Order: sequence, then C-alpha cells, then structure tokens
Amino acid sequence: MPELSQDTERGRAVAPFGLAEVTGPSMVPTLRHGDRLLLQYGAVIRPGDVIVLRHPFQQDLLVVKRAVQRREGGWWVLGDNPYAGGDSTDYGVVPEELILGRARFRYRPRPAGQRSPLALARWAFSAARPLLSDRSASRRLRAR
Repeated sequence: MPELSQDTERGRAVAPFGLAEVTGPSMVPTLRHGDRLLLQYGAVIRPGDVIVLRHPFQQDLLVVKRAVQRREGGWWVLGDNPYAGGDSTDYGVVPEELILGRARFRYRPRPAGQRSPLALARWAFSAARPLLSDRSASRRLRAR
C-alpha cells in the first residue's frame, strides 16, 4: 500500500502531482516495497496504468494496483503479484471517485550498505523508471 506524504495530502488540491511510498508485495515485480512513486492527480486512466486508489472498504487505506478494465461502476484493478491478493477479486469494481491518480514515475532508493562501484552502477541504471501502460499485462491480467 502506498503512503502519501503529509505535504502531498495537504497540497493535493493545489498541485497536480504528488509523492507516495510503496509498502507491501502486491505489485512485484513492477514495484517493490520502499519504491517511491510520482503521482499525477486527475489523470486519464487507461487499461494497463498503475494507479493509486482508496480501498473501497477502508478509505483511509491507499492501494496501488494496475487498472485492468473499465466496467460498469468503475475500474477492475489487479496487482501484478497474483499471490498477494487485495484487489478487485476481493472487493469488486472500484468506483471512479476512489481513484486518486496515475503513477507516472518510479524511483527506487539506494539500498543501505551498497558501496561497490559495480553495485552503485547497477542501482544508478535501474533506480528511476517511468511507469508506462503495460498493455500486454492488461490483457494477461484480464484473463484471470
């Protein structure tokens, strides 16, 4: 589940972008625990997009999932990790008003104790990535 910074939560109405931190394994391998996300509030959602939403039954809980399919009443969302659960297979379609925004960019912080030049180079190469709509994942997940 992502956690929004307090500054992000307060300034959401003013700023079109915000930050969130991922906790938990539901989006592995796309996102890992500790990854940071740049969110665009009010973005147009398309199948395959990674989105942040309020949990339908616990609206103080934020969830990061992949929007798979637009259905009557909202979006069908699934995690990339089929063993983690906590998606539309548990709570059904997510109403549009519970979707906060689309994740545009992922930043992976440097692991503590990483000192070798090779390890630092690997981290630098993979630390920041845009989150693009993965249409192949969307088709694959829809079949579940």
